[in-house]
Amino acid sequence: MKRRIFLLLGLVGLLTILTGCTEINEPITDKSEGFWNQYIVYPLSWLITYFSNLTGDNYGLGIIIVTLLIRFAILPLMIKQMRSSKAMQELQPEMQKLREKYSSKDQKTQQKLQQETMALFQKNGVNPLAGCFPLLVQMPILIGFYHAIMRTQEIANHNFLWFDLGERDPFFILPIVAGITTFIQQKMMMAGTANQNPQMAMMLYIMPIMIVVFAISFPAALSLYWVVGNLFMIAQTFFIHGSKTKVTEPAGGTKK
Repeated sequence: MKRRIFLLLGLVGLLTILTGCTEINEPITDKSEGFWNQYIVYPLSWLITYFSNLTGDNYGLGIIIVTLLIRFAILPLMIKQMRSSKAMQELQPEMQKLREKYSSKDQKTQQKLQQETMALFQKNGVNPLAGCFPLLVQMPILIGFYHAIMRTQEIANHNFLWFDLGERDPFFILPIVAGITTFIQQKMMMAGTANQNPQMAMMLYIMPIMIVVFAISFPAALSLYWVVGNLFMIAQTFFIHGSKTKVTEPAGGTKK
């Protein structure tokens, strides 16, 4: 679990670096050079502009539509990641039994623990690394969409509902909603395991606070993207977490 927390913190750090240090202040156009600009950021910017024009130059709706399109596009990866994470959570009681059974620190005992742990994973069809790969694939897409929002000049010239897309929400409604929906999403994904793991409980509160801080600092267009994405994730988590994974013990393993 600690490895996953360190991975999450590392990805947050990577997001901060990429969003702050890679041409974030340079407008994106069809003349922008480089693989990142030509094949990720500009196509996303073009999609936002295209759907905004279809809805009568409503760039708020354009951002919402493209956000949903991206979420649906990466939905298979998200489902795979969430199911893998959920399966690992459900295996925690059996893994704890194995750790208690092989509590000795000598090399042979630890090797036996690793063997039975891998047997438990194989028996239940769980790959402990399967939840990381989809996350790594998603990050460039989501960061690219952030760049598309921040670097598409037309967005800053339009408003949506009560706020200007290029300025911060004057009433801080979107940042607060972004923080609340982030908390709800994480609470649903943890499915009660935060009470059993102090590190998970800590992340449950740290991430929403970070989102609120970022949302207050950035233009409202980005907050809108976060809110829509979070609402999508809440609905997705609700449907995916509806079924339980049956845990099968390895042959010769611990018995309930």
